[in-house]
Amino acid sequence: MKTWLSDEYKLALADNLSGITARIAEAVKRSPTGAPVTLLAATKTVPADVINYSVCELGITDIGENRVQELLDKYDELEKDRMNIHFIGKLQTNKVKYIIDKVCLIHSVDSLKLAAEIDKRAAAIGKVMDVLVEINVGYEENKSGISPEEASDFLDKISAFPNVNVRGLMTIAPICEEKSEYLTYFKKIYQIFLDILPKKIHNIREPVLSMGMSGSFEQAIECGSTMVRIGTSIFGQRNYNN
Repeated sequence: MKTWLSDEYKLALADNLSGITARIAEAVKRSPTGAPVTLLAATKTVPADVINYSVCELGITDIGENRVQELLDKYDELEKDRMNIHFIGKLQTNKVKYIIDKVCLIHSVDSLKLAAEIDKRAAAIGKVMDVLVEINVGYEENKSGISPEEASDFLDKISAFPNVNVRGLMTIAPICEEKSEYLTYFKKIYQIFLDILPKKIHNIREPVLSMGMSGSFEQAIECGSTMVRIGTSIFGQRNYNN
C-alpha cells in the first residue's frame, strides 16, 4: 500500500486527477447542456494532509465528507480558505449543529424533520444553508432519499423554510453491471431536475444536479449532471473499516 504523501503517491494523485479531468471534459461534450461540471473529491478516510495537498498543489476546489465525526476530526487541519467543504453523507438531525457553520452545501436532505433542524440551526447563526434534496432513484431499502414520486410534494414543503435554500438534487444510482444501465436512472433524475425543480423552487441560483461517482460519472454527465463525486478514482482504494 502506498504511503500517504510519499513521492510515489503524489505522482499517482496527479496522474489520477489528470485522467479524471480529461474524462470529465470529454463527457461534457456529450452532455445535454455542455455546461461546466464541478469535480467534488469524496474524501472519506483521506487524511487532512492529503486533502490539503490535493487542493493546494493539484487544484481541487471542492471536497465532500460523509461522516460528521470524521469531518470534525480533520477540520482544524484543513486549509479551509482554499476549499469548499460539502457534507455528502447521511445526516442525523442531532448532528446538524456540529457542521452547520463548517460546510457550504448539504447534499443529503431527505426528510422535513432534517430540513427543519437545518433551518433552526442555520437561523441561530444568521445563515441560509444551501442544500440538495436526495432522491432514491433505485428505490433501494439500504439507501436514504425520497422516492422520485415524492419529489414534487417534498419540494413544495421544503421551500417554506426561510433558512434553507434548495440548490438542486442529488442521487446515488444502484450499482450496475453495464455502464449503459446507469443512463436509465440518471435520465429519470434529470427530467425531475428540468420539469419539477424550477416550478417548485423559484429564482434558483446556479441549480446543482449532483450524480455520478467513480464508476458512473461519465454517464451522469451525459445525462446532465453538474457535479460528480469521485473518491476512489482519485485517492485509490481505501479501507473503510478503519
